Amino acid sequence: MRKALFATFCLVAMAFGAKAQNPAPVQGGAMISVNKDVHDYGEIKQNAEPYCQFVVKNTGTAPLIISNAVGSCGCTVPEWSKEPVMPGKTTIIKVKYDTSRLGPINKSVTLTSNATNEPTMVLKIKGNISEATATAKPGAPKTTTH
Repeated sequence: MRKALFATFCLVAMAFGAKAQNPAPVQGGAMISVNKDVHDYGEIKQNAEPYCQFVVKNTGTAPLIISNAVGSCGCTVPEWSKEPVMPGKTTIIKVKYDTSRLGPINKSVTLTSNATNEPTMVLKIKGNISEATATAKPGAPKTTTH
């Protein structure tokens, strides 16, 4: 009984071991690459320029189709072309972050595409937003010293 159980265990282990080997990489098709996977706003003031860009290139042999781009929350809104990106060509993913919020930025945008190398890609944005300094109101009297 023990031998039969042990033999069954060995067969099951070998079957799972064979499936665990790395599959051969897919040849051809659309392939995605980006100029950066993180955009660092750095230290910016409240209500500063809210947009950043990621350049996406199709390094494959078939048209790349970005079927979806989703921000990690409502304050991170991506825009992208729905047109296929031909081999060797680029497109822009434009991301708007709500810079009226104060504090650290640590958000992401998840791209879904037909890329054979990375069908789901995560782009990140980071930085910190500090309070804008108060400015003099128009028409306010100016103080001068003599």
